[in-house]
Amino acid sequence: MAFRIVVAGASLGGFRALKAVLGGLPKDFPLPIVVVQHRNLEQSELLAALLATHVSLPVVEIHDKQEIKDGRIFVGPSNYHVLIDGDHLALSTEAPVSHARPSIDVLFESAAESFGEGVLAVLLTGMSGDGSAGLKRIKECGGYTLAQDPLTAKGRVVPKVAIESPAFDEILPLEKIASFMMDLSMVQRINA
Repeated sequence: MAFRIVVAGASLGGFRALKAVLGGLPKDFPLPIVVVQHRNLEQSELLAALLATHVSLPVVEIHDKQEIKDGRIFVGPSNYHVLIDGDHLALSTEAPVSHARPSIDVLFESAAESFGEGVLAVLLTGMSGDGSAGLKRIKECGGYTLAQDPLTAKGRVVPKVAIESPAFDEILPLEKIASFMMDLSMVQRINA
């Protein structure tokens, strides 16, 4: 399996979870990572800047029509859906999905359509069902899906809904997700 992109979604407790996962990756992690987190408008500018102080990879807040580049973390701004359109990122102000904008499902479904089996999806903490439909679509397109173990999540609903469906490949405690992602990328490099 040749991964081309990582997509990650989180809600309640997301900053702590993203800090743990992305902070556990080395500065030479080879794949682009696109992140959305449910949050209020006042936090829009803060997430990318705060995350950048805890990770080794470059962190940028997404702007419309931005080119996807390897080895970077792209953070979706609040109040915009993030879509993957080929090798670019697009922002949308269409209606909320699952009461959220950004919607994890919107990101995951667009990743599945653009990258198919090249998607590695990571669904983290939260208190809604957002993300489970997107995971299902990624799985249908041949991608690989991880869900955070609900016992390690501040918001247990998002990962619990996901693992109650057949749309996940792996359930991991928060502290093991980064090393698992590294293992997957190392296997990919060896097999390349």
